[in-house]
Amino acid sequence: MDEEQPLVSPEVAPVLPPVSTQTLIIASFCVAVLLLAIAVLFLRRKSTLRGNAVLIVGPPDAGKTAILSTLVYNQTLPTHTSLQTNISFVTLSNPQKPVAIIDVPGHPRVRDQFKEHLPQAKAVIFVVDSSTVSRNGPAVAEHLHQIFHALTSLPPSQHVPALLICCHKIDLLNSVAANGPGDQLAINRVRTILERELEKRRVSQSGVGVEGLGEEGEEASEMGGLECSGPGGAFRFSEWDGGEVAFIGTSVTVGKRNEAVDEKTRSDGLTTLRDWIEELP
Repeated sequence: MDEEQPLVSPEVAPVLPPVSTQTLIIASFCVAVLLLAIAVLFLRRKSTLRGNAVLIVGPPDAGKTAILSTLVYNQTLPTHTSLQTNISFVTLSNPQKPVAIIDVPGHPRVRDQFKEHLPQAKAVIFVVDSSTVSRNGPAVAEHLHQIFHALTSLPPSQHVPALLICCHKIDLLNSVAANGPGDQLAINRVRTILERELEKRRVSQSGVGVEGLGEEGEEASEMGGLECSGPGGAFRFSEWDGGEVAFIGTSVTVGKRNEAVDEKTRSDGLTTLRDWIEELP
């Protein structure tokens, strides 16, 4: 009777040679460095616009897209009313720090999109057609009220963007600017009309009926942001609790290309706007 032979497991040669502890440490370090580099690149790409964007907002046909094309291409291109947000990068005096300009449509159905970009914004430019504001004052004020409400509703941890009211198309007022430059005439006109209309909206919040509050005036009582520290609380830009409001006058000429010249000597309808953007912290 044959004796049973014990089963012998075949020896399997290791696929990988033994790895020393030092090699494992080096490999782990390299993987950690690689993951860190990927994370940094991802965060840098994600935050390209964060804190460095300038929002251009305002009613339709105020000239927002014309301003954007002039800043980007150094030429004012023909534009039309759009429902799309445009984002472009503008290089001013420092080529290493391009500024993201975000042009938000002014149509009532989509203009609230500006709130999505507030975390990225270091400034908000509200563009007003100074040649038509006397007719459209209530609607312009209603739009600006929404901007004020959004800015004053930001959490304390979020930076409040600088605010500029751009009185555009001052060239259309030059012919009647008998008492001074067209930009100052435009600024005075826009400031006076908007203060009057915003005061109407502020009063309406106290329950006093006021007519002519704009397209969505019935919602005025639901929005804050018009509080002022002056006597009686009457709305004045200089006393607005939300912070400083700057004013400038601008103009562009459609189809005209500004020849490349030294930035310090260039003078066109957007010079003061460029200067204001460059002085932002």
